[in-house]
Amino acid sequence: MKKEKYNVALVGATGAVGEQMREILEERLFPVGELRLLASERSAGQSLPFQGRQLRVEVLKEDSFKDIDIGLFSAGGSVSAKFAPIAVNAGAVVVDNTSYFRMEPDVPLVVPEVNAKEIGNYKARGIIANPNCSTIQMVVALKPIHDVARLKRVVVSTYQSVSGAGRQAMEELSQQVAALFAGHELKKQKFPHQIAFNCIPQIDAFTDGGYTKEELKMIDETRKILAEPNLPVTATTVRVPVFCSHSESVNVETEKKLSALAAKELLRAAPGILVVDEPENNLYPMAIDAVGTDATFVGRIREDNSVANGLNLWVVADNLRKGAALNAVQIAEILIRDYL
Repeated sequence: MKKEKYNVALVGATGAVGEQMREILEERLFPVGELRLLASERSAGQSLPFQGRQLRVEVLKEDSFKDIDIGLFSAGGSVSAKFAPIAVNAGAVVVDNTSYFRMEPDVPLVVPEVNAKEIGNYKARGIIANPNCSTIQMVVALKPIHDVARLKRVVVSTYQSVSGAGRQAMEELSQQVAALFAGHELKKQKFPHQIAFNCIPQIDAFTDGGYTKEELKMIDETRKILAEPNLPVTATTVRVPVFCSHSESVNVETEKKLSALAAKELLRAAPGILVVDEPENNLYPMAIDAVGTDATFVGRIREDNSVANGLNLWVVADNLRKGAALNAVQIAEILIRDYL
């Protein structure tokens, strides 16, 4: 018999993504029985609001998952590596927002607007992986184009906000801006260089081939989500001095010709996408407009005149919501609707 309510554990409850998960569970009226807020000892004891009540944050421990149906994890890869299997063994299904399980062949990597059917494969490990924030918004925009015209090659350059690096990164940008105007010394902790009024063409560590780990994540995850293991994809990821929302310049080459007008119509009809493309009125997606929203915004849609079948897109989304928390909650919604 189907349950009316589900007990949810939120691991990393006090982080930037954890906060968004808690808010989105309430916003979307997810049928929560008990919400168990879990975090490190440093954060334990805090009280956070949920459905008109104050819930106390508990220390994450091995016995934290008794009677839990769904575990939403966003506390870092090492935490997921240790505690996700423990949660599964206790009877929960885990939706993991870290990179730890994403490329495991028996763990589905899911964006509901793109490959929701993969959620049904959770039983192999009891874990569903949430993709990288920059991957999510890109594949939402790519999917309708791929279905009609077949992608031949993808080139993406990202302009990623500091919130993608966590709450401390947001504070660092704010403090650096204030310090510059006050003539004080800048402090650098989260980033290798000044982020205020600067762009840093490095997200995560560099690998032997010259790509960063973030760039390789986008390449590998896009192929897995689209079920196209040989799709040529290349990425350059850049951190920019924006607090929230990631922006991406996406260039695609397709097997079949797709006009800009046809692409706009496809994207307008696609789930989760809001087309904002009126250049004559200076209207196009911008990071500040995406903050706090659930859509993936697409604009600057035009044909690439340097190839026979090419398109350029500008894709923007709130990286904490659609790029992380919302996507995880959407997965959980489908999970309880169709499988639990």
